[in-house]
Amino acid sequence: PFIKGKKKSGTYTRSFLLLIALMTVTLFPIRLLMAAFMMLLAWPFAFLASVGRSETTVEPQCLWRRLVDIILRIIMRVMWFAGGFHWMTVKGQRALPTEAPILTLAPHSSYFDAIPVTMTMSSIVMKAESKDLPLWGTLIKYIRPVFVSRSDQNSRKKTVEEIKRRAHSGGEWPQIMIFPEGTCTNRSCIITFKPGAFIPAVPVQPVVIRYPNKLDTITWTWQGPGFLPIYTPSEEEKKNPALFAINVRRVMAKALGVPITDYSFEDCQLAMAEGQLRLPVDTCLLEFAKLARRLGLKPKNTEKVLQEFGNRARKLEGQKLGLEDFAHFLDVPVSDMLRDMFALFDEHEDNSMDIREYVIALSVVCRPAKTLETMKLAFKMFEAEEDGAITERELAVVLKTALGVTHLGVSRLFTAIDAEDTGKITFDKFRRFVEQNPDFAEDYLYTENAGLHSGPCHSHQTQSPPLDLHGTATSKTANGICPDFSPSDPDGTIDGLLKKHN
Repeated sequence: PFIKGKKKSGTYTRSFLLLIALMTVTLFPIRLLMAAFMMLLAWPFAFLASVGRSETTVEPQCLWRRLVDIILRIIMRVMWFAGGFHWMTVKGQRALPTEAPILTLAPHSSYFDAIPVTMTMSSIVMKAESKDLPLWGTLIKYIRPVFVSRSDQNSRKKTVEEIKRRAHSGGEWPQIMIFPEGTCTNRSCIITFKPGAFIPAVPVQPVVIRYPNKLDTITWTWQGPGFLPIYTPSEEEKKNPALFAINVRRVMAKALGVPITDYSFEDCQLAMAEGQLRLPVDTCLLEFAKLARRLGLKPKNTEKVLQEFGNRARKLEGQKLGLEDFAHFLDVPVSDMLRDMFALFDEHEDNSMDIREYVIALSVVCRPAKTLETMKLAFKMFEAEEDGAITERELAVVLKTALGVTHLGVSRLFTAIDAEDTGKITFDKFRRFVEQNPDFAEDYLYTENAGLHSGPCHSHQTQSPPLDLHGTATSKTANGICPDFSPSDPDGTIDGLLKKHN
């Protein structure tokens, strides 16, 4: 109510900040104490219900265990109320475990997404270390999560097998609630789903979650989750978990009214990596990373493969490659996806590319936080044999490719490094300069290139021609790292999918 009226926006901001400051020292401590007390109150009930439990079998839901379950739900609801989530609206009807053993929830954006878990007391997938946390660990163990161990190399396989075992138990185990995105996003789109929830090939119930606050504070009021109709996989989807995941994701995106994107958890990690060359919002390396992943070009032995590629690229001495040569270099067959990859580096649309740019892009995608390692590899491929140095033009090509941008001015940076005005710089000079100026990108690149933070990226879709890494054609994205890279619908429309499975 305090922001209603015809006051100027500056007044709104001051009033809002004043209210936040007032509530921080008055209401917030009370809320925090109440929430903490509720957690402490829940602990003995969770501990009592967890005593003597087996990790491989489910005990009968006798009367006293059902009573404990109801008490814990009430306590958790009071805890969230104390935290500011006063009124929550749940739409739709939750399916029984025998009907849909798995609940898929999206988008995942906050720790507050735990609310649907406490409302349903569904099992979740969590890291094994969580069960040893004081107080919280007991509450976690009560919902019988599927634990993932980071120290176990076969943990991912064991997790999938455990999910399959529970999903095929005929409703004996509690439902498993899975966040298939695998990471948090800003809710402006739904990213690629990981296949774990869909490998068991059983019916799933999509659950969408909304935080409708105008200021997105995720406090005061909350719209809550919505249970969509059960999605039963077709025979084709049972054999293809990736297709199953794509189709469920589209149904959920349709219900939320947000776009979908082919960006994955790994792409989000790339976009947020804390390297010395921070990637721009619309970097085209995300499109490159998507293609590299689909083509299986991301190496397992990263350092060894990159060094081998670097040595081979250096021997070519800048010789341009055609599509067939590119395929031979990578030892892969020519395909439509490889053509899309090739087009990213076809700067002049003359059906040729510089393989050194591919190696630089692959290095950034495989090790985004290791800026100096990528630059060392790039210098090795571009440097002249007589003095081991590169020119300003070559530095521009290297950094432009490493950032995945259309144009890049490096004059200020090059002049600062080349103090002797020789017209060339070596990697040793570059490294010393970076060590003395750790914020060199912010001080020299971003100031010289005003549009670098919001530069163009190529929204490549299956029905559109491929676009090149150097900016032959561009399109803006309204959702940060979430442009709509949706593949075409197998059945023609999303409505067709809804009719088929509802």
